[in-house]
Amino acid sequence: MKLERDAAGLAVLTVDAPPLNLYTAELHDQLISAITEVEEDAPRALLIRAEGKVVSGGVDVSLFAAQTGPDEAKVLFDRMLDLPDRIAALPFPTVFAAHGLTLTWAFEVAVACDIILAAARAKFGLVEKVIGLTPTMGGTQRLAARAGVGRAKEFVMTGERYDAATLERWNVVNRVLADDGFDDTARQFAATLAAGPTRAHAATKEVLEHFQSGGVPEANAHVTTIAAALFDTEDLPNAVRSFLADGPGKATFTGR
Repeated sequence: MKLERDAAGLAVLTVDAPPLNLYTAELHDQLISAITEVEEDAPRALLIRAEGKVVSGGVDVSLFAAQTGPDEAKVLFDRMLDLPDRIAALPFPTVFAAHGLTLTWAFEVAVACDIILAAARAKFGLVEKVIGLTPTMGGTQRLAARAGVGRAKEFVMTGERYDAATLERWNVVNRVLADDGFDDTARQFAATLAAGPTRAHAATKEVLEHFQSGGVPEANAHVTTIAAALFDTEDLPNAVRSFLADGPGKATFTGR
């Protein structure tokens, strides 16, 4: 596991647990440690990626074999769910880069991110049905929020692997990128978000959280207050002055 930062404010979290980047208790602790670090010292954007042939082959099934019953399993599942929940709550843009096979926990982390970029060769799946389990890290419901309940049922109940083009058509994957140069393109995309108005991006996420909880009326009840608060930032008035003086697209943002 590695967390890097660049001078422009982009943090890159790399999963590197060869050969399959399986979810284990140790990997969970490393991921939580990294998320805690970006919670406490926020970057302007976060890119989550992986090393190796696959993004992840899934969860180490011995974790489930060690559970003695429902009470113990619930403690494990609550711990697992905390990871994507905390990623979803981060107040800056989050991007997941899937360069290859992305199963179970890694897919559930992906759909907790704001934007999913996928290489053309990438494939995705929630395959918990093979051990008689349903996904526990929010993937089912977050997939439903993106693609609809019917698609979520199909995805989970079949346990099939779906290609990037299909999930882009379902509005789950935001962009399918060429395999060649995928990592560089994903980093450049995330860096562009990091260079933007970070507080405005956080406001966008906040408005959409209200939309997800109560639709347009709920979002409308909060959007004007959320947007008005941006006048207390440095970026909004500076960008307005830049627009009036130099035209659109010339402003630079500090994230403050």
